[in-house]
Amino acid sequence: MLICAALSCGTSTIASLLNSDDISLTMAALANMGAGIDKQIGDTYQITGFGGYPKPCESSIYLGNSGTSMRLLAGIAALGKTPYTLTGDARMCERPMQELLDALQMLNIRADASGHQGTPPVIIQGGDRNGGRVQIDCSKSSQYLSALLMMGAFMKNGLDIELDAPPVSAPYINLTLDIMKQFNVAAEKKDATHYRVDGDQRYYPGVFSVEPDLSNAGYFWAIGAITGTMIHVKNISKNSLQGDLKQVDILEKMGCRIAVTENTIGVCGERLHGIDVDMSDTPDAVPAIAVVAAFARGKTRITNIHHLREKECDRIDALFSQLKKMGVAVEQGSDYLWITGGHPRGAMIETFNDHRIAMAFSIPGLIIPGMEIENESCVEKSFPNYWDLFDAL
Repeated sequence: MLICAALSCGTSTIASLLNSDDISLTMAALANMGAGIDKQIGDTYQITGFGGYPKPCESSIYLGNSGTSMRLLAGIAALGKTPYTLTGDARMCERPMQELLDALQMLNIRADASGHQGTPPVIIQGGDRNGGRVQIDCSKSSQYLSALLMMGAFMKNGLDIELDAPPVSAPYINLTLDIMKQFNVAAEKKDATHYRVDGDQRYYPGVFSVEPDLSNAGYFWAIGAITGTMIHVKNISKNSLQGDLKQVDILEKMGCRIAVTENTIGVCGERLHGIDVDMSDTPDAVPAIAVVAAFARGKTRITNIHHLREKECDRIDALFSQLKKMGVAVEQGSDYLWITGGHPRGAMIETFNDHRIAMAFSIPGLIIPGMEIENESCVEKSFPNYWDLFDAL
């Protein structure tokens, strides 16, 4: 929503905007590109857009370890006529960008990586707005596709985007299309590997509200699962397009009781048991589900998660190593985790500076002694008040 508002001509109001590190980094980057960003009351902001023509920025734009910001803003930088340098922290400079850079180069846009094997820092300079057909590999991140869709509206001929295979984390593409639609920009999914956005469109400003992040809601549903206490999360629509709504279905299959009202969804664990689950579309939910699996009878097989190795840390390896510390039987492969539930014990958890590892492994601390989380402040990346809410339980 922030990026779409910055792409519009005029001023938008966005309510319920999360005050997290990733959002702050994105705001600062958009301001450097010419957007006006003014905080109003509480969590409401006014965004004055630059109409699809970002202003020059001579200094590097720092994006921490926000992969979403890096990939989406690379597409926005491609709309500029001057070079932009996008960089981040040490881990961000290990994360993949080459597939998106290759796609931008197909469109006659300068897109170079300073890092080893196509990793940030990246230098991007637009100038050619003809658009046309482009092919891209989205097996590592659906954010590449979102970047192309959002910028494509400003191309003279729009963009016809062909994918090598269906993207990972596909529900996030549906979110991108929905947010663009709210700004009156038309784009469509032709089929699983073909997307189209018409050119010469404009983003229209308006008044918007951000729905709650269901990735964050999942930690509290997981608490309900392992404690046997009904935990309700408010302001959740069962019709949300967010892929992580599937966590509720996964937990129900593991033996949880689900309570749904008009605007809340509650989860309560009963006799938990292992399941086989493909989590390609819900990668951010894997840490919480893996921790729940440690308390379930039998084996849980989580598959098609190879893209978790390219996140804030290698999450497959992180989950494997930290579950083993807790005495949990766990196996890992290139794209899977197999977890055999039992009686986990407390341990000092290394977070690898990954917010989702910290939050997921906090959950057992409510029912077993000896759980310690190092570098607990890393949750500020996406959920700055997490520990306040956790302490209230």
